[in-house]
Amino acid sequence: MNNGFDIILNNVRLPRFWQHVIFWVIVSFFITTLYSFQTNFWVSMRNNVLYMPIQIAYYYAIAYWLIPKYVFEKRYVMFFLMLIPLVFACMFISRTIGIFFVAPYLIRVMHVTDAGYIASTQRPFFEQLMDGQSLVNSFKGTNLFTGFVIAIKLFKMWYERKQAALEAELNALKAQIHPHFLFNTLNNLYSLSLNNSPKSPQAIIGLSDLLRYMLYECSDNEVPLEKEVFMMQQYVKLEKLRYEDRIDINFTITGNLKDKTIAPLLILPFIENAFKHGTSEQVGATWINIDISVTLNHFKLKVANSKPDHPVDTSNTPGHIGLKNVTKRLDLLYPHSSRLKIVNEDDTFFVALDLDLKTVKQSATQQMITA
Repeated sequence: MNNGFDIILNNVRLPRFWQHVIFWVIVSFFITTLYSFQTNFWVSMRNNVLYMPIQIAYYYAIAYWLIPKYVFEKRYVMFFLMLIPLVFACMFISRTIGIFFVAPYLIRVMHVTDAGYIASTQRPFFEQLMDGQSLVNSFKGTNLFTGFVIAIKLFKMWYERKQAALEAELNALKAQIHPHFLFNTLNNLYSLSLNNSPKSPQAIIGLSDLLRYMLYECSDNEVPLEKEVFMMQQYVKLEKLRYEDRIDINFTITGNLKDKTIAPLLILPFIENAFKHGTSEQVGATWINIDISVTLNHFKLKVANSKPDHPVDTSNTPGHIGLKNVTKRLDLLYPHSSRLKIVNEDDTFFVALDLDLKTVKQSATQQMITA
């Protein structure tokens, strides 16, 4: 369920170590170029080489030690108690590098003639170390950039956790479909077996094909629309074996289904609901109309079924979860590209679903990104 927000070299197919190396090389080049306007490129590079290890160590200590150990565990007081000495340590180390290595080098190479600056570099070490303005500058230099990188890292961690939770919820919803479907279909097989129907073997074969599809071909986030619709046709055939002439079924498909993808088992609950709550409770002539149409990348499903004359309360049965399940999946998978309408009248139940589909190429691109 990831998408283009997966950033900061996460999608580059390189070992994690080299991703970090490349990132810091790019950062070092950027900072070197930025400060080269005050001196020159090579002087800026030398100074950056001296300061960058402190920045890197500071970043990793916060991002991979303090945040996971204290922030994620909601131990915020301990986080700040550990962060404060770390900040001061980095400031003092940076000032020490500046006093012993950067300032003398600038005076010698850049031929600094500012008497005040030269005099400030000749003060005792501790006096230079505790100079207020220098400490403020050191604090800014240490924390502004590192804070920006950590903010990106925190956003990335938050987004990955959010996506993991979303993926887990989707998998749980998808897992609910399997026993729900199996429960209803086994009821159908049971009805056939009671009558010693010769169609029982055919029904078992049809069920095995559907289960094979559900278990082995629905693990991806997207499946070919053509395959999904074909399996829905197989499901309808399976139901026809049970109801025979007691039900009038119209299943129409218009448009081009090829090269398009859809979330697996998304339309099954609507069709299954029509059979379970429309026909299985009524003796006599009943009807179900299923219409699927595709225009460009726009998918429409309409399912209408008759209702029994004497409705039965099914709120406590296992099958009642079907429409609730698919509604949650739509909210998670197609939050801005799906429209669901459900009309429950006295003698008719009607469902209309509109979806904006992805093409096979778009789906393949997204799978490469999330790999």
